[in-house]
Amino acid sequence: MAWFVCTGQLGPKPGAGMTQRMPSALYSGQVRHTRLQPFHHTFSYRVFYGLFDIDRLDELDRNHRWFSVGRFNLLSFDHSVHGPEDDGPLRPWVEEVLANAGVDLDGGPVYLLTFPRILGYVFNPISVWYCYDSTGELAAVIHEVRNTFGDRHSYVVPLVDQGLRHTFDKQLHVSPFNPMDQHYRFSISPPGRRISVSIDQHDDQGRLLRAGMGLSRVEFTDANLWRLFWSHPLLTLKVTAAIHWQAIKLKLKGATFHRRPHPPANSLTVVTPRRSGYETG
Repeated sequence: MAWFVCTGQLGPKPGAGMTQRMPSALYSGQVRHTRLQPFHHTFSYRVFYGLFDIDRLDELDRNHRWFSVGRFNLLSFDHSVHGPEDDGPLRPWVEEVLANAGVDLDGGPVYLLTFPRILGYVFNPISVWYCYDSTGELAAVIHEVRNTFGDRHSYVVPLVDQGLRHTFDKQLHVSPFNPMDQHYRFSISPPGRRISVSIDQHDDQGRLLRAGMGLSRVEFTDANLWRLFWSHPLLTLKVTAAIHWQAIKLKLKGATFHRRPHPPANSLTVVTPRRSGYETG
């Protein structure tokens, strides 16, 4: 399975400072999953995401008819489904989390790639935080993962020693057809004309699953919000429905069911480099 590679950096660049701060944007494309073991099973869906500058959400709210922050609209953004468990502000949470991981953004911008609420409903299997320092370097990413049981876990990845490819152990039960003793291998591109996120899931016997998304940038305008809403009707509701539909198909194929364990006591994991030959990129 091949995924798009970022062609042309639109965001902050090393040494560019905040004059190169990129605006929030929309990204449309496909999400694809391929199960390799113990049988083959694949599916793909058309999707679109928002890439939100978390410091400028109020500007988006003021300047767009079809988008709101914290209020019902055609599309909206809800702070409470991201970041701190106490529903506090996003910026202080990001800075504290990264400081504990040894990363100082020094006021650099933070962008969140995630599904918006659509007509008040959202479910995000994975959201990605892109965290830049004040020189424009991508200093860290946070992979925020949710399951359909209401659990959430964030994998905090400082990029100084790891680059855009990183490996870490699975901490959160996601699919009932995958056990916990597995690890992920992520390969990502920074926001640009395109964004790609590719995930390989492994156990001691090898690769079990490949998943990823390839997305192309669309300007954040009312016209594009309206167009994407109608070209992807009830997207976030369909994401949830598709998860359950694929689960039924896996069960009928004979996939082994694994009971949900208790989620980890700590909702954050700071990823440290692993000597697997995959960490840097």
